[in-house]
Amino acid sequence: MYKILLVDDEISARKLIKKTLIKENFDVYEAENGSRSLKILEGIDFDLILLDINMKEIGGLEVLRRLREKGNEIPVIILSGRNNDSDKVLGLGIGADDYITKPFSPSVLTARVKSLLRRTTLKTSNSNFITILPFKFDLKTIKLYKDDVEISLSSKELKLMKFFMENPYQVFSKEQLFKEVWDDDIVSDSTIMVYIRYLRKKIEENPKTPKYLKTVWGIGYIFSP
Repeated sequence: MYKILLVDDEISARKLIKKTLIKENFDVYEAENGSRSLKILEGIDFDLILLDINMKEIGGLEVLRRLREKGNEIPVIILSGRNNDSDKVLGLGIGADDYITKPFSPSVLTARVKSLLRRTTLKTSNSNFITILPFKFDLKTIKLYKDDVEISLSSKELKLMKFFMENPYQVFSKEQLFKEVWDDDIVSDSTIMVYIRYLRKKIEENPKTPKYLKTVWGIGYIFSP
């Protein structure tokens, strides 16, 4: 589960954002100001920070500057009520990865967060591994690990899992999966369903209520770790 640090001095804004992200299965921590966020960051590794600019004591840009000076490259999305180019240029220049102007819709925030996490995951995966916690795919040995424990998969299951890990948070139809994994345009619904069921038995805590490999009814499947 991805850990996100939400830094904003407005209680109402934090409640709304946290509620939105929890629905998407993110683990959300809160900080009410910049100084508190820096203390939290000393003890916990996060996957992403949502950082408000306008805060008392230490502002968001100062928090970001201190992080980057220390060499901390954690992805940061700036949240701001000001929609002027100078703030955007300054924030991105210091090292922010994205900039969202308030007010924003929950769907837009969720999409931007997922997009940045996806880009970061692919960027940080070296040539030998695809890492999307709790999973790691070794491209050299063609093995899958969950929490550093190897999961025994058939060759087709490995190919299917590799495809999903290369394309997280995207919905794929049965036709697309058959073409990409089986390299065939003739779709067999039963084959896809069987292999999805096999895969769930091996990667899910409870295959009947999957939390990683989910069904999008009427469309297909999504890998959403």
